[in-house]
Amino acid sequence: MLAAVLLLVEAHASTGGLLGGAAIMAAVGAVALLLLAAGTGLAVSLAVAVVIGATSLTVLLFGARKVLAARGRRPHTGTKAMVGHVGVVRRANGHLRVFVDGALWRAQPDVIAEASELHEGDRVVVEHVRGLTLSVRRADAWELVR
Repeated sequence: MLAAVLLLVEAHASTGGLLGGAAIMAAVGAVALLLLAAGTGLAVSLAVAVVIGATSLTVLLFGARKVLAARGRRPHTGTKAMVGHVGVVRRANGHLRVFVDGALWRAQPDVIAEASELHEGDRVVVEHVRGLTLSVRRADAWELVR
């Protein structure tokens, strides 16, 4: 039961595998005690416990590797995925609008850039997203070549 509780806690509060490792040790100990109580020999109990422990540890390490690999990736959806995308400036009703990824967004120039520096048709790069407003700057020549 302790192993099951530790695995559930590890699933909901990631501890980097610490609780998962403790759950594996608890499960291996429980299997060894059950086998010894059932009357099997010490060698059989230890062999089964080692196999279960090695298998569980392999699964835990494989999962940890996958989690760590996913952490370093850039997001593919949501507002954070917009950062770095190139768009075209359009003006509507005197307010700055930018066409990015098939949608027209409300925009504001980056802190360094001035609104007067951006004209209709200019290529801009999304610096960050706040709500439904994009913060943009003029795109450099190297950012337009893809």
